[in-house]
Amino acid sequence: MIKHFWGSYLVLAVALAIAWIFWGFSGLYTVMLLVLLEVSLSFDNAVVNAKVLMGMDPIWQRRFILWGIPIAVFGIRFIIPVVLVWAVSDMSLYNTFYFAFSDPKQYAEELKGGEDLIFAFGGAFLLMVAQSFYFDNSRKVFWIGFWEHNLLVRKASEIATITLINSTLVGIAILYWTDSVAAGIAYFSGVLAFEVIHKVDNLFPHDAARVGVFGFIYLEVLDASFSLDGVIGAFALSENIFVIMLGLGVGALFVRSLTIFFVKRGTLAKYRYLEHGAYYAIFALSLIMFVKIFWHVSEIITGTISAAFILLAFFHSLIANRRHLA
Repeated sequence: MIKHFWGSYLVLAVALAIAWIFWGFSGLYTVMLLVLLEVSLSFDNAVVNAKVLMGMDPIWQRRFILWGIPIAVFGIRFIIPVVLVWAVSDMSLYNTFYFAFSDPKQYAEELKGGEDLIFAFGGAFLLMVAQSFYFDNSRKVFWIGFWEHNLLVRKASEIATITLINSTLVGIAILYWTDSVAAGIAYFSGVLAFEVIHKVDNLFPHDAARVGVFGFIYLEVLDASFSLDGVIGAFALSENIFVIMLGLGVGALFVRSLTIFFVKRGTLAKYRYLEHGAYYAIFALSLIMFVKIFWHVSEIITGTISAAFILLAFFHSLIANRRHLA
């Protein structure tokens, strides 16, 4: 197990040393909290990532770590929020970057001003991810049968566009309740992003490169959907953009190491309901993001719900394995 995480522990040690040198015990403690926040919010992400990675060539599995970390730390957790603040404010792009470093408090306020767009996009993408699991006719294993395998779900699964139909209805409701064109555009952009990633790859030859490229893109968009919510929540712990990047970045590395660990150990095959628990958590997170458009929901609640689904699925898998052996 250690060999899959030694890089994460090394980076954690360096990050904590940097935090101690520049910001003392307060910075070190905050970085640790942010690492725990990121891992707790993204554990289900690691399970779903493992399912995608199992179908990818080993070279793309390594690229998921090597290329994915800079994208995760600087792209998703810094560049995208800065661009979002620039898009929803009257500031120039240069001033937005300037505020991010010189006036983190003002930057945090501006970022919260655009959080509805983050919740709409992320909620839509995660809703599509969850539906792709629930309405998959090829599934043979069901965790909560009366919910996953009832007559209505079986009939709906026969409709090729059922996920788009459901997501469109939810999008219309979001538009109606928010009365915001920007939120509507963000929502349907999330739906479109999922569809593009999953449909455009069919135009290319079916080989390892194709699977790797689009699988990589899908994983990064999935990471963004999970993590942008965490970026906003991180400002409740610190207004220092460098501390936030350190903590969330190290957390992202641990999540990626956890994903590789699941793939190498065949965890999803050993614990049959673990994948189900992850998708239940993703569905719950998508609903929470929609609720957050209107009301504040603590990250503690979000993380607890995700952890609860994962733990329930894990322990139920253990029980099922023992019954099978018996």
